[in-house]
Amino acid sequence: MAEDYLKYIYSATEFEDAHVGTNSLAAAMAVAPSTASENIRRLVDAGLVEHERYRGIGLTKQGYELAVQLVRKHRLLETFLVDILGYTWEEVDEEAEILEHAVTERLLGRIDKVLGHPRRDPHGDPIPAADGSVEDAQWVRLSAVDKGALARIERVSDEDPLILKEVIAQELLPGAEVFVAEHKTYAGVMQVVVNGKEKTIGDPVAAAIFCAIT
Repeated sequence: MAEDYLKYIYSATEFEDAHVGTNSLAAAMAVAPSTASENIRRLVDAGLVEHERYRGIGLTKQGYELAVQLVRKHRLLETFLVDILGYTWEEVDEEAEILEHAVTERLLGRIDKVLGHPRRDPHGDPIPAADGSVEDAQWVRLSAVDKGALARIERVSDEDPLILKEVIAQELLPGAEVFVAEHKTYAGVMQVVVNGKEKTIGDPVAAAIFCAIT
């Protein structure tokens, strides 16, 4: 339980200076808000998270250090499953969730070595190093990229399976160059050009894609 809470809080605040609300955490953990509140209280008592009224939930220094190691394990396993065993993006998260509770640090080190010490997982998420250091990613959401700008996709959020399927279908994958042709705010969509093809994507999909401006 604690590990899943810490990983979610880390991932939800990784690219934005924000705290997590109890309701969003409860939804992510598929529990009632009252259950989430009780579990949060336990994590506060353990010194792993801080909960400020009206601000939300964040990691303490101790909680952050533990979360980084948990995230490292999960993302290395995802990379191994996709790159070595041929799992699809849709399959990999659930399998990694199961495996991460059993894998030893020695095995994880071997996996890291076999993979060539990757810096990113298949979705583009930075993989923390063994010493806890993490790549400083200065990315913006595709939805915030100005009309007429060219950007390179660096990361795709895997939080919503339906959005992930749409991203794959539209070929909006890490490494792809994207030209923003138009924002149609009134319609909740934007038009982009990817691999020479013009595509119309919804704002929720665009918000799940993180880019570097080129």
